[in-house]
Amino acid sequence: MNEDISSVPRALTIAGSDSGGGAGIQGDLKTFSAYGVYGASAVTAVTAQNTLEVRDWLAMPAELVASQVDAVLGDIGADAVKTGMLANASIVEAVAAQMRAHHVEKLVVDPVMVASDGRRLLEADAVAALIRDLVPLALVVTPNVPEAEVLTNRGISTWDDVKGAAAQIVEMGARSVVIKGGHFDDTRNATDVFYDGHGYRDFTAIRLETTSTHGTGCTFSAAIAAALAKGLGTADAVALAKSYVTLAMQHAYPVGHGHGPLHHFYRYWQPTGRRYQPGVVPK
Repeated sequence: MNEDISSVPRALTIAGSDSGGGAGIQGDLKTFSAYGVYGASAVTAVTAQNTLEVRDWLAMPAELVASQVDAVLGDIGADAVKTGMLANASIVEAVAAQMRAHHVEKLVVDPVMVASDGRRLLEADAVAALIRDLVPLALVVTPNVPEAEVLTNRGISTWDDVKGAAAQIVEMGARSVVIKGGHFDDTRNATDVFYDGHGYRDFTAIRLETTSTHGTGCTFSAAIAAALAKGLGTADAVALAKSYVTLAMQHAYPVGHGHGPLHHFYRYWQPTGRRYQPGVVPK
């Protein structure tokens, strides 16, 4: 890592651009800002999407992705790094090489594979590269249940399955993992399971009835990275991220005609009717 020349925590997101503004690079940078963390970015892909669908996407050349990461870490530095959409094996390998070259210790890997509308965001042959090259470098991996199934090549239908998959991901080399339980058929709660090789810990929030769910996974992993950049331990960072995402969903306002984004800045302002009024920042 570059020598620290600033007292402001810094985080780098390596992910795809979301033209709708709710997920990917845009959602990550909003999250970093909400946490009081300086955010930098390396764009891996450009997507054409809105709240209804991902219409198209184009991956950046792996060399350009690597150059972006090297430029940021060689000058600004980062107290934590997170990855999102990596698109293909060449980008995965290039990002992993940069993480090793810059001795990144606080790496959050969000294994983005499929968009909420079902469109694939990671080429099939890139999964092996992700497991081989990037997961072993991760401080924490943040898959949802379908992503955990792909990473572990096992079905997950019970909480025992979740724990088994978490243990398997740590055995792959990750120092910890949190498997998000939002896909489980629980009408009351949304529970995430954290495992660090020593013990399991559950993080539960009330399941919200809302269509403002776009970018929840990106925001969650970005919030973990932001908290890590500020010096929190991994489990505490996960707990704070869980609370942040839940409240950002709870305070979301309608955007678009499909699954809209969270309200990343709910601490600072709230919409009133059609006018946006500044809110009260909680202590």
